[in-house]
Amino acid sequence: MSSDPITSASLVRMKKKGERIVCLTCYDAAFCRVLEAAGVDVLLVGDSLGMVLQGQATTVPVNLEHMVYHTRCVSNVRERALLIADMPFLSYATPQRAFSAAERLMGEGGAAMVKLEGGAAVVETVRALTRFGAPVCAHLGLLPQSVHQLGGYRYQGKDDASSAAIRADALSLQDAGASMLVLECVPQQLASDLSVELEIPVIGIGAGNRCNGQVLVLHDLLGLTPGRRPRFSHNFMDGSSSIAEAIVAYVTAVRSGKFPGPEHTCFDAMACSADALKDRSSPVVMAQHVGL
Repeated sequence: MSSDPITSASLVRMKKKGERIVCLTCYDAAFCRVLEAAGVDVLLVGDSLGMVLQGQATTVPVNLEHMVYHTRCVSNVRERALLIADMPFLSYATPQRAFSAAERLMGEGGAAMVKLEGGAAVVETVRALTRFGAPVCAHLGLLPQSVHQLGGYRYQGKDDASSAAIRADALSLQDAGASMLVLECVPQQLASDLSVELEIPVIGIGAGNRCNGQVLVLHDLLGLTPGRRPRFSHNFMDGSSSIAEAIVAYVTAVRSGKFPGPEHTCFDAMACSADALKDRSSPVVMAQHVGL
């Protein structure tokens, strides 16, 4: 493994070579060291910190101060991995607000890229940010910041119309300059098609094993999620003697293509129950910590 810092260009090269990209959420210096030692390529300071660290019910209450603080905690010790910071709820509602948020997350926080959720509504914001040198990771599918609008955590792209809309948004976001795309809780075939069609890396969570890379919420991976674990996750502490060993197991499983398996994918004919496939309009029950 090269010791050179990972950049967005590095990830594009990995995609072209067929090398799977390993991503995890990270919120502090201690875990940053563990994740980098295990070979994680991308560290995401996700607004999921509101749920796994602050005890919030959703990511919506997380604000820019929280994100800058935790991004700085990670960037203080980061050496190699690409560091991405989430832009919190409504911090990018206008291009002007997005400029201000990106300036703080990258300038004060030390992020190398910012991530925002949404399709057509954020295309011009992505275009404006990238035009002025702020790399952007886009996020489509299940959008945790829109949980109230969606009426819960629901799998997306389950019919032809919604699948086509996600594809159109993905192409528009790439055209606007996005450097990466996260696809959350969408059908495996849609994620597979976009991973081939797009030039930028596609990172999946609950989107099957044919993406260019995978991401999980760290606390799900470590079995720290209360209640029922999200279907798309796996407790890598099972069979591991330490946190560090569990992280290495995750990295190895993603690189080899063993994770995620069919049991971690929904809305795939081989993976879904007959009842779930019969009523695709209903929400799929998921654990609380589903969003990045």
